[in-house]
Amino acid sequence: MPASLHPIPAAAHDGLAAELIRLSLNSNAALMRGDIDAYRALLAYTGDFTLMSPFGGTPTRGSDMSTERWERMGRFFRNGTFKQELVQAYASADMVVLALIERSHVEVGGLPGQEWALRVTLVYRREGSEWRLAHRHADPLVTDVSWTQAASLARGERNP
Repeated sequence: MPASLHPIPAAAHDGLAAELIRLSLNSNAALMRGDIDAYRALLAYTGDFTLMSPFGGTPTRGSDMSTERWERMGRFFRNGTFKQELVQAYASADMVVLALIERSHVEVGGLPGQEWALRVTLVYRREGSEWRLAHRHADPLVTDVSWTQAASLARGERNP
C-alpha cells in the first residue's frame, strides 16, 4: 500500500471519513428511494468519474451521464430502504477510499421489491475544498460463489 494512503482504525472514524461515510449513506438511500434529485444534490462527481456497475459491462464515465441517463437511473430504483456496512476506510490528504457492503430492499428495474446486496468500493478525491466521487465499483457477489460459477461469469456466460 502506498505510504500516503493508510487505513483508518474503526475507532477513529470521525471527521473526514465519517463525513464521507454519511454522504455515501444519505446519497445512496435517496437513490434507492428513486429520488435522483436528492442524490445528485448530495453527491458531486469528478470530471473523470468512472462507474463499474454491478450489472457488468463497459465502465461508464462521468461524461456519459446525460440528463436523460440520470432520469432513467432515478426511475430504475424505487421504494427502497438502504443500509451500509463499513468494511474498511483508507485516507490520505486528498483521497479517501471506502470499502462497503450496501444492503437494500428495493424495486429494481421494474422487478418487485427484493433484497439487494452489493460489495462496493468508493474513491473520493479532494478537488479544492470539495470532496468528489472519482470512482464506484459495485458487484453482487456478497455471498460466496463456487469456482465453477466464478469461472462461468468470467467467461461471460449468462447462466452460470
